[in-house]
Amino acid sequence: MAEPAAVLVAARDEEATIAATVTALREQFPGVVVIVADDGSRDSTAAEAELAGARVIKLPRRGKGQALTFAEQAAAPGPIVLADADLVGDLRALRDGEADLAIAAFADRRGGGFGIAKRAARELIRLRSGFAAREPLSGQRRLSVEARDRCFHLAGGFGCEIRMTIDAARAGLRISEVELRLEHSETGRDLRGFAHRGRQLLDALLAAGPLAVNHRGVRLPIVGWTLGLRADPAVSAVAAIGLADDVWSGPERGFKGHLGAGHTTGVLKLVGIPLVGLLATRKLSGALLVGLVANFLNQLDTKPGRALKAYLVGALVVGAPLGNAVLLLPYDLREKVMLGDAGSNALGAMLGLSSVSRLTGRSRWLAIGALAGLTLLGERRSLGELIERTPGLRTIDRLGREP
Repeated sequence: MAEPAAVLVAARDEEATIAATVTALREQFPGVVVIVADDGSRDSTAAEAELAGARVIKLPRRGKGQALTFAEQAAAPGPIVLADADLVGDLRALRDGEADLAIAAFADRRGGGFGIAKRAARELIRLRSGFAAREPLSGQRRLSVEARDRCFHLAGGFGCEIRMTIDAARAGLRISEVELRLEHSETGRDLRGFAHRGRQLLDALLAAGPLAVNHRGVRLPIVGWTLGLRADPAVSAVAAIGLADDVWSGPERGFKGHLGAGHTTGVLKLVGIPLVGLLATRKLSGALLVGLVANFLNQLDTKPGRALKAYLVGALVVGAPLGNAVLLLPYDLREKVMLGDAGSNALGAMLGLSSVSRLTGRSRWLAIGALAGLTLLGERRSLGELIERTPGLRTIDRLGREP
């Protein structure tokens, strides 16, 4: 197998181990650049890595998967190796064989919890791809050029390895697990250890679900479909239609693009969401309001927090529910999750249905006219760009969002 183009390491607060890890990796892969993505460390991890000869990328805290994604973007074309920051052992054997994704399986295990997170990870991989993984959480991996292309961007947090295996298996790539004598810091059966495994389990569940890449090139879990749970049946139906678009949509954008392509999930939204509004309200104005508001919020959902802020303003006017939107806003702003079409459309349905109840006949049609105008404008120009060019709106839009 070809030598790797780079070795990628995600590190946070690993000043005690990172220098030894980098030194060992440089000895095992001479001439290969070791890229350390410093994930918001509060200690001297970055300095220690640089002294040991690594190339360091300093990031705000984003989680393991996102840190590795940014490191991969900085690496030269070719195969890559991934390693944990506290690794002790030799990874050269991962180059042997012809697997597209070679995963190190630890020959000896020390410490750890009760195996709940690992068993859950194995089951998630099996359910989503059919692959039976021995080491679903191992961070020591080698990816061929094709595996790198298929698996990056990685899922966020500690779910990155699980989704990597799922993506590789579903793409039909060759996967092997190579038993190696490796060591790394084990989390114990204490409060800190159980908290870590709890994060692993949550990240695994999110990573196995629907994902999308945001404006920054970060792959995030789509959680907007949860707005349809235990909600009005009409909102649940609209969330389901949006989720279908999240999972199966093509490259088409806008009314013209979807209508020109014919049978797309976008056409399903164009027809299905107003139909849900019509059935729920028994009014043409209801169908138009639900469809237009859903489309408007979907057009705004191009930067974190933008659609949710617009929804909250509208909800205060027409009396739509606030609770779930308020809960989701900080996670959306911090780029931990995404609304997706499921979320923006569900918010639109809630706002549209509340508008039918609150607005009178004349004001309802005025709102429909205004929304239709914004929809036509959005077909010609980006509403997001217009917001960013308008001083007052730009300030509100950026409030709470990471630069």
